[in-house]
Amino acid sequence: MIDDEDNLPRPAPTRHELGQPLDKLSVAELDERIATLRAEIERLQATRAAKAASLTAADMFFKK
Repeated sequence: MIDDEDNLPRPAPTRHELGQPLDKLSVAELDERIATLRAEIERLQATRAAKAASLTAADMFFKK
């Protein structure tokens, strides 16, 4: 017997949360999350590089 809940569309999660269960996600949903997380990693790395460059420039200025 199939529950009525099985026939209802599953609401799409709006964001990824660390540690959340992944077993109910489709391959396409997992691929989408991977792409989203990779884009976020690139954004974090770019921001980190900019901050590191700013710190280096400040160190060079104040060490003179």
